[in-house]
Order: sequence, then C-alpha cells, then structure tokens
Amino acid sequence: MPQMTDERVRAGMTREEDLSLLHEVSMKTAGVSRLEMCIQCGTCGGSCPVALDMDHTPRMLFAMLRAGMREEVLRSNTPWICVSCYHCVVRCPQEVHIADVMYTLKGMAIHAKLYSDSTAPHFSQTFVDMVESFGRSYEFGLASRHYLRHFPLRLPGMMPMGLRMITKGRMAMTPKRIKQMDQLTAILDHAKTLELTS
Repeated sequence: MPQMTDERVRAGMTREEDLSLLHEVSMKTAGVSRLEMCIQCGTCGGSCPVALDMDHTPRMLFAMLRAGMREEVLRSNTPWICVSCYHCVVRCPQEVHIADVMYTLKGMAIHAKLYSDSTAPHFSQTFVDMVESFGRSYEFGLASRHYLRHFPLRLPGMMPMGLRMITKGRMAMTPKRIKQMDQLTAILDHAKTLELTS
C-alpha cells in the first residue's frame, strides 16, 4: 500500500493506485495533458489565486485521480473554482496542462451529474447553447437566463448596470448570429462525434 502522507490522509485515500481514471481523464483532455507527469510538488496549489476556496488542491485532486476516486473527484468543487488564469500551468515544472484537465473534469462531472451546486454547470450549458444557436455569446440572454434561474432577487440590482451597457452600445438587446453559421455547426457536430467515439 502506498505511504500514507498527510496529503493522502486529508484526501481520504486509503486504497491502492488505480491508474485507469487518470488515463481516462488524460485521454479526454484536449491536446497532451501530461497529467501522468505530475510529481505532487504542490506548485499548482501554491500558485493558484483561489486555492483557499477549493476543497482539494490540484495536486490532491490529481492524487485522487491516481487512486481511482472517480466520484470524489467529480464531486469536488476544485474544477468549478478554477478561474483558468493558467498561472499553475506556467509554473508547473512538469508542464502539466492543469487548467485543461479542470475543463475535462467539469465536463465529466456534468455528464455524470456529480456536482453539488448546479449554478456553474447550468451557466456553462447556457453559454454552450448560445454558441450553438448564434455562434457567439449573447450576453443579455445569458445573464438574464442565469440570474432568473439562480439569483432572481439580484436582478433588480443588476438592471441599472444592464441599462447603461445597452444605452452605451456595449450590450445588445437581441442576439446576432455570426456569418457562415453552417460552418461552425459542422465543426461542433464533428467535435461531438469525436467525443462520442473517444
């Protein structure tokens, strides 16, 4: 059995390594994740501006992946707290693509419906819906739908800023579809096919 370091004890890891989950996440991550190269140095967590709000540091999460702790990893708030600043990626001595792995874990958590707070997954899905419909984000619709669903009591406080953005031409009331939307749709459909076959 692996040595029980403080990090492993805090993560609740008491089982042997099971690299199948680590390999699955690595394969689902765009490009080359280099996830298997993590040496557990902790530079990622030490570099992260939001690590204090994470229930597991990135290195702890990667150790949990290595231990095959699928449900615990996908229920973690760490991928949702990640702000994709890529500070960890720049400082990682092993060049692990940490932020890209976080995107993969978010997708896996959504697919498995293993997340504790639906706010971030719903926002993510609304954004994707907008891109699939219009080829770009439609800020007014995105904010309206998100706040109506999750924070309806905050909407009145947001209205003055929204109105100023609309009157200054910084936000449109109606969505605008990009040119050659059919090409983007073909790309997205192909990406979905690739995702299903991987």
